[in-house]
Amino acid sequence: MKKMMIMMAALLAMSLSACSQANKQKENKEMKKVLVAYFSATGTTKAVAQQLAKVADADLHEITPEQRYTDADLDWQDKQSRSSVEMKDKKSRPAIKGKLENMDDYEVVFVGFPIWWYTCPTIINTFMEAYDFQGKTVIPFATSGGSTIEKACEDLKATYPDINWKEGKLLNRVSKKDLEDWVQELQ
Repeated sequence: MKKMMIMMAALLAMSLSACSQANKQKENKEMKKVLVAYFSATGTTKAVAQQLAKVADADLHEITPEQRYTDADLDWQDKQSRSSVEMKDKKSRPAIKGKLENMDDYEVVFVGFPIWWYTCPTIINTFMEAYDFQGKTVIPFATSGGSTIEKACEDLKATYPDINWKEGKLLNRVSKKDLEDWVQELQ
């Protein structure tokens, strides 16, 4: 009888161990690796991206232009400023510094940017074309002094129709709670 009890206890322990392993594997499959990639010319989008990365438990990657934007470059009232010239040319693809070597690791990618001329800066196209987004979910977010994100989202979806886009959001003066609610809605 004692041997039978010991064998039953051993079987029970092995079963519990197998269940625990299965639960761990299930949890690992459910946890998606998330990236927050952003371009910020003045620091506004950077601050939001940093908050979003914390809330979403995501890695953070700055989309850095090879040539930094100066205040003169960002003067939207000057038709000859760098940003004005880039935004007029739909084929403009400003060069980016560095390459994210582990993009394949991510299943969800938030892409952030300031709104320029009612849409995303052309450097975002450079980023989108530098990587393979097949099988990934991409979620745009933006900051703006007065524009919405709708046209930027429409433009991105039209330019990259094969990407699995989720609805983007304008994140001006957003609280941690607002970010938490948004990230929760997306899951």
